[in-house]
Amino acid sequence: MTEKILENNSINVQRLGHLAIRVKDIDRAKSFYMSLGMKLVWDDTDWCYLEAGLGKDGLALLGPGYKAAGPHFAFHFTDRAEVEDIHCQLKERGEEVGDLHDHRDGTASFYLKDSEGNWLEMLYVPPTGIPGNQN
Repeated sequence: MTEKILENNSINVQRLGHLAIRVKDIDRAKSFYMSLGMKLVWDDTDWCYLEAGLGKDGLALLGPGYKAAGPHFAFHFTDRAEVEDIHCQLKERGEEVGDLHDHRDGTASFYLKDSEGNWLEMLYVPPTGIPGNQN
């Protein structure tokens, strides 16, 4: 994060929850990661979300046609108010942050870039976990 955040460290991330990577062939990549034991949680035509282990570490596979976000990493929070507060604090500090928006899976997030230009997401995940569209 930037120096402004480090000077007044009232933001306290706890969990690096997922990575999102760009893939050329969503079905091939999905099959590969599932063969490693990852569980498919959300499956769509241009992206999918998988989780691994008891910690439910996540991996989002973004197909060539996916435009909503690019490669990034995400910090996960189970309290939406905390994400809203972080959003406000970063804006007050002069950081460029995207709008906080709700997702169709019950999560909510916003994006920003770190001091090196890498995209990151601050994501609210309901305490019960990311709801899936898979059985």
